[in-house]
Amino acid sequence: MQWKNQLTGMKPYQPGRSIDEVKKMFGLDEIVKLASNENPFGCSPKVREFMENLSINHAIYPDGYASALRLALANVVGVEEDQLLFGNGSDEIIMMISRALLQPGVNTVMATPTFPQYRHNAIIEGAEVREVPLIKGAHDLQEMALQIDESTAVVWLCSPNNPTGMLIEQHELEEFIQKVPKEVLIVLDEAYFEYITDSTYKNSIELIKDHENVIILRTFSKAYGLAGFRVGYAVAQKELIAKLDPVREPFNNAAISQGVALVALQDSSFIESCRIQNESGIKQLEKFAKEHQLHIYPTQGNFVLLEVKADSDLVFEGLLKKGFIIRSGNAIGTPGYIRVTIGTNDQNKEFLQKLADVLKDAEVLA
Repeated sequence: MQWKNQLTGMKPYQPGRSIDEVKKMFGLDEIVKLASNENPFGCSPKVREFMENLSINHAIYPDGYASALRLALANVVGVEEDQLLFGNGSDEIIMMISRALLQPGVNTVMATPTFPQYRHNAIIEGAEVREVPLIKGAHDLQEMALQIDESTAVVWLCSPNNPTGMLIEQHELEEFIQKVPKEVLIVLDEAYFEYITDSTYKNSIELIKDHENVIILRTFSKAYGLAGFRVGYAVAQKELIAKLDPVREPFNNAAISQGVALVALQDSSFIESCRIQNESGIKQLEKFAKEHQLHIYPTQGNFVLLEVKADSDLVFEGLLKKGFIIRSGNAIGTPGYIRVTIGTNDQNKEFLQKLADVLKDAEVLA
């Protein structure tokens, strides 16, 4: 078979060990998963009520235009219906953008470390990947601008950035956009938008009005607690969306996924509650870090990147044995750190107790 050369040596996305797998490995009855930045509070009660009374003809294809969800989301976001593009999670939209714009002979610019699917899809399409190291956990926008040339097709910005959780400062973002040529697409990935509490943040949807080359990605997988239903969306000027839409698969959002996303969208009080509890959880972990003189990045997401002053894999394995699944920094380009999803108040308390035990065993803490 004539496989693409760039697929040589590539590996599929590794989601980490499942709860059931960890239970079997260590003979545990209960596991707390704090590895994938899922919402520990689940989803809106309205979604659960909707599911209990669900009536869908499973023999019929879903609405390929996602009409009801599109109308509702357009009203909430404050844009026209034709300014939206839906994906099977925002991951699929990343793949759409890559398929539409990246190819051999062009390059794409991104930070490192950041969400790995930008790089993954660029390599598959044969594009040159230009990675710019973060500075103290933040995008180095000055250097990223210098990396752009006449062959650049896409620039990826992740804000809040995964895995550091840091938000791109508003004035720096606006200055950067002004520097980027109009023919270069700027992707602003805001998967954790609903968790942002920074008072300086301005809704990035405003950027779209004046910039035809900006597209914003958001998702129902994080704060809305619908990761299992895979619904993401993009917002941009209608001309840009019209160019991308032919790349989209015709029925990429299941009927049930459209239904639950529509219901979840109507429960803003649930999102506000999650935001408040998430901020409280961040403070729990920040207090622990301060008490034990461990570095922690200032986060605007529902996760933290925490220094452990030890081999990240050893800490990861130690926590697994105690019933907590987190993300080792060795797997995400941040050795010496672990990435931890913010859990419930009780989950955070127990996690920090177990982490202290693991760090004592590693002789990091006395």
